[in-house]
Amino acid sequence: MRRILALLLLTASPALAAPCGGSFTAFITAMKAEATNLTPSEADRFFQNIAQDPKVLKADRAQGVFRKTFTDFSRSLISQNRIDNGRANAKKYAALFDQAETDYGIPSGILLAFWAFETDYGSFQGDFNTANALATLAHDCRRPDLFQPQLLAATQLWQKGMFDPNTTTGAWAGEIGMVQMLPYDILTRGVDGDGDGKVSLKTSVPDAILSGAAMLRDLGWRANEPWLQEVTLPQTLPWEKTGLRTTMTGPEWAALGVKPRNGSLANLPASILLPEGRKGPAFIAYPNYSTLFNWNQSFVYVTTAAYFANRLVGAPVFNPGNPDPQLSLDDTKTLQEKLQKRGYDVGGIDGILGTNTRDAVRQEQLRLGLPADAWPTPELLEKL
Repeated sequence: MRRILALLLLTASPALAAPCGGSFTAFITAMKAEATNLTPSEADRFFQNIAQDPKVLKADRAQGVFRKTFTDFSRSLISQNRIDNGRANAKKYAALFDQAETDYGIPSGILLAFWAFETDYGSFQGDFNTANALATLAHDCRRPDLFQPQLLAATQLWQKGMFDPNTTTGAWAGEIGMVQMLPYDILTRGVDGDGDGKVSLKTSVPDAILSGAAMLRDLGWRANEPWLQEVTLPQTLPWEKTGLRTTMTGPEWAALGVKPRNGSLANLPASILLPEGRKGPAFIAYPNYSTLFNWNQSFVYVTTAAYFANRLVGAPVFNPGNPDPQLSLDDTKTLQEKLQKRGYDVGGIDGILGTNTRDAVRQEQLRLGLPADAWPTPELLEKL
């Protein structure tokens, strides 16, 4: 699900000697040469049955689920059954979650949220052949620098007896196991939680949970700090100060009239998050919230996961407010085209209201004298 593991590009050497596009057979031959950890005969065995999977490319091009509003997306992912199962798992594996927090600083709610959203607590881990998925995306020219090293990492997992190119399955983007980790992350952050000598994210809950915790720690999670908190806002709030680009401490936000729905505001750098504009739900986001974007790039996914983590430990259902309706797909694409022509980087004309598009909307709202809450309306589109 739009996974981006930023540290990969800092720690792995991209293959890129293998040309993207063109002949898939020539690409596989080049990848064999890149797999210097394998002997020629081992490379032949690993790559012999790998094939392109057109369903992978179709899934990569069609991620319309992220066009949903936060309210709709969260309601589609969060059911009472998921909450009940999450709390039951928290109780069942209490000692394991205590270990994850003690050793890695990651609270149970966050780990349960990703476990729930990625595979419904391990019940469905994906049925794509992982080797084929990785090779297909490594050959595709959109992100070869991400997926070619992942394919090479899979060869190393194979040598360790932790991967089978013929039978290992997972998500369309190559993630494996209950918390859906890519091969390089399993290789470098995998934890043998059950002590059997291997990291098996598909069958071992201890391996999956502790490996996920290790990855989040390495991605920058700060122990014993909050991540997201629902707030109420005064109508006099300077809306241009909202969004992830602006941070103030909890007490500074309180001085502007921001109030937590429960508890108190933390004395940490924080941003005001308005997923559906000033008339919709409102949250204060702390540094740990931004860390979650290293697990998944989607704004609506990360916000929902962070909110669900709070629900699992007792937070109430958020107040949806009465936001202005979302622009249609065509209108959102038109909006992005107009913003792009004005010099903004909106991350592509895809109809998805991501962070870049929201930032551009906020700047144009401010320029045009509209409430700068980053939620586009027909009025903004008309003025542009």
